[in-house]
Amino acid sequence: MDSVSILPAGSIGKDFISAEYLPEGKDEYYLRNLQSSDSGKQWRQLRADEVERLVKNNNSSDNWDDILVTDQFDPNQIQNNEFYGRVRIGSVQNAILEHHELKLPIGITNSMIISSDIGDNVAIHSVRYLAHYIIGDRCILANIDEMHTTNHAKFGNGIIKQGESEKVRVWLDIMNEAGCRRVLPFDGMIPADAYIWAKYRDDQALQKRLLEITQQQFDDRRGYYGVVGEQCVIKNSRILKDVKIGSHCYIKGSNKLKNLTINSSEAEPTQIGEGTEAVNGIIGYGCHVFYGCKAVRFILGDNSNLKYGARLINSFLGDNSTISCCEVLNNLIFPAHEQHHNNSFLIASVLKGQSNIAAGATIGSNHNSRANDNEIEAGRGFWPGLCSSIKHSCRFASFTLLSKADYPAELDIPLPFSLLNNNVSADQLEVMPAFWWLYNMYALARNSWKFNSRDKRANKIQHIEFDSLAPDTVEELFQGRSLLALWTAKAWLKSKNESIAGKSDETLITQGRQLLNGPRDLVKALEILGEHMEKSKRKVVIVKAYNAYHAYGDMILHYAIKNLLDYLNKNNVKDFSDMVEKLHCQREHKWINIGGQIIAEKDVDALRADIGSGKLNSWKVIHTRYDMLWEKYQLQKHQHAFASLYDLLETKTLAIEQWYEALKKAVLVQEFVSEQVYISRKKDYDNPFRQATFRNTDEMIAAIGTIDDNSFIKQVRDETEAFKKQIADIIERS
Repeated sequence: MDSVSILPAGSIGKDFISAEYLPEGKDEYYLRNLQSSDSGKQWRQLRADEVERLVKNNNSSDNWDDILVTDQFDPNQIQNNEFYGRVRIGSVQNAILEHHELKLPIGITNSMIISSDIGDNVAIHSVRYLAHYIIGDRCILANIDEMHTTNHAKFGNGIIKQGESEKVRVWLDIMNEAGCRRVLPFDGMIPADAYIWAKYRDDQALQKRLLEITQQQFDDRRGYYGVVGEQCVIKNSRILKDVKIGSHCYIKGSNKLKNLTINSSEAEPTQIGEGTEAVNGIIGYGCHVFYGCKAVRFILGDNSNLKYGARLINSFLGDNSTISCCEVLNNLIFPAHEQHHNNSFLIASVLKGQSNIAAGATIGSNHNSRANDNEIEAGRGFWPGLCSSIKHSCRFASFTLLSKADYPAELDIPLPFSLLNNNVSADQLEVMPAFWWLYNMYALARNSWKFNSRDKRANKIQHIEFDSLAPDTVEELFQGRSLLALWTAKAWLKSKNESIAGKSDETLITQGRQLLNGPRDLVKALEILGEHMEKSKRKVVIVKAYNAYHAYGDMILHYAIKNLLDYLNKNNVKDFSDMVEKLHCQREHKWINIGGQIIAEKDVDALRADIGSGKLNSWKVIHTRYDMLWEKYQLQKHQHAFASLYDLLETKTLAIEQWYEALKKAVLVQEFVSEQVYISRKKDYDNPFRQATFRNTDEMIAAIGTIDDNSFIKQVRDETEAFKKQIADIIERS
C-alpha cells in the first residue's frame, strides 16, 4: 500500500506546486488567480476585531493574514472551522440559502478549509476537508467527508501533466476489450470524435495527430484548482477528488467522484445522486446519474442517464440515452440508446444509435473464442429481443430485430429492417427482410418523431440523423434488393436443376429481378437461401422475399419523394426541369454513420486526410468541419433522393410523366404507411389476452383509451393528408 509520511507542522495548504514546476517569478497561487472569476474583487485582510470574533467562534488559522475577505463580511456566520493556507471568502451575509426546501444559513461552520476561494453568499457546513477549490456564488456544500484537488488534476481528460509518465494517461478501451481501439477522453468529445479515432486504426497519420491534438488542447502545467460553478448544491457525499463541476449542478449522497468533469448549466443542469461512484470520466450537460451507479473510464453524452445500479465501464454513451441496472463494458454507443434491465449485458460493441437492448439480452459473449479481440457492429435501430444471446464477431444492418433466441454462431446480416429467428426445430436461421415496414409500421414511423421529441439538448454539438430512411439506410435497401434478386435467381435455377456455373452475379441479379417483378406465387414456391450470413453449415432461409423486395422498393420511393417535396418546400424551384437541373447527379453509394451524423464516405476520407496533414489542428476546427458537413448534407440528401428515384425507376433521364407517376405511387405508399400505422397498433387493442386483465370494455377504455385517441395515429393521418394535398397541387399546377 502507499506509505503514510510525516511532514513538518505548517505544511497544510503550502507548496501546492512544487518548486520544480513553478515558473520564475510565480508563486503557488498564480494559476488559481487566473482561474478565479473573483480576481477583480477588492480583497482585504481581516481587521483585529474580526479576528477576535472568529477566535471566539472557535475558528483557527495557521496564519490569519492569509485569510482575505471583502467588505461585506459577517464573522458571526463563521463558526468552528480550521483554515490553512490562503483562503479568500466572498460576501457573507446574515441570510439563508434554500434548495428543494433545504434551508441553510450563509456562512461556514464545522469545516476544514485549505487554500480555497469561496464565492459570494455560500453555505459550507460540515465539510471535513475542502482543499484547493474555487467555489462559485450561492453554492451549498453540506456534510462532505473529503473534497480536494491535487496539483496534477486532469478532471477526466486523457492528458498527462508536467513530469508525468505515459503510464498514468487514462484511455478508454471502446469497441474492443483488447484495447486495440482505445481513445483519449476529453471534455467536449462527441461520438463522432470517438468513432473516427477508434475505427480508422490503419490511418497512422490520423492516429498520431489525434493524440497530439488532444494533449495540446489542455494546459499541462501543474497547479490548477478544482472548480464548482455558481448555484451548485453538494450534500451528504463522501469523496470528491479532482472534480470540475459546472454551474447549477446537484450532487447528493454520492460515494466517490474522482477525476471527472461534470458539465452543467442553468439551461441544462446535471444531477448526481445517491450511491454513485464515478471515476475517470466526462459527464455531459443535462445528465442524471443516481441510485448506486458505477462508472469507470467513461464518457456520458448530453441529456443522458445512468440509474438503478447501472455499470458503465470503458464505454462512451451517446447523447439522449438511458442505461439502467445493467452491465455495459467496452462500448461505443451512438445517441438515442435505451437499456433498462438488470439482466442485460452489452460488451465490445459499436451500436450506431436508436438502439434498444431488451431484458436478458447478452450481446457480445466471447465464449466462442479464447481471444478477447472480437466485436459487434450494429447499424441504427438495433433491437435484440428478450433473452437474445449473440456471439462475437457479428455485424447487423440497420433496424435489425432479433427474436428471442440463443444464436449459436457469428452473424453478418446485410438486409435492413429485418427480423431474425433461430428456428431450433428446423435447425435453420430465418430472416424476414422489411419486417418493420410490413408488420411493425407503428414503431418504425414513430421512431423519428420519438427521438426528435426526446432531444432536449440546448446545444446540439453532435448532429444526429433521426429519420429511419436516410442515405445510409437507403443504400442498404438497394443492396438488399440486389441480394434478394441474386438469391432468388439461384433458388429458381436450383428448382430447375440448372447450374449457375458461368453466370455472373450481374446476370443472376437481372434474372432475379424479373422473377420478383413477376407472379408472386412463382417466387413463393421457392426456398430462397441467404449466403454468408451465419458462420455455420445450416440453412439461412429468407422469409417472404417477394414481399420484402417490393417493400424495399416502396421504402426507397417513399424516401425519395418525401425528400424531394422537402426540397421543393425549402427552395425557389421554378418548374420540373429546374429541379432536374439542380439535383441531377450520380448517386453517392457510400455513407458513413459518424456518431449519428451521416456523412458521405468521400467527405470522411477528406476529413481524415486533413486531420492527418495538420490542416485541421484542433478539436474545435474538427467540430467546425462536422458543422459544415452537416450543412452540406442537407443538399446531398436531396440529391441522393433524386438519384435514388432515377435508379429505382431504372432510367437515365426522368420525364415529367414519370415524375407524375412516381408522385401518384408515392401517395399510395403514404396511404399504406398511414393504414399500417393504424393496423399495427390496433393489434394491441384487439388482443384478447390484453383485454383479459380488464373487467369490461369501459374499464379498458378508462385505463388506456381507444385507438382513435392515439395522438400519433392522428398525427400520421394529418401528415398523410398534407402529403396528398402537396402532390395534388404540384400535378395541378403543371
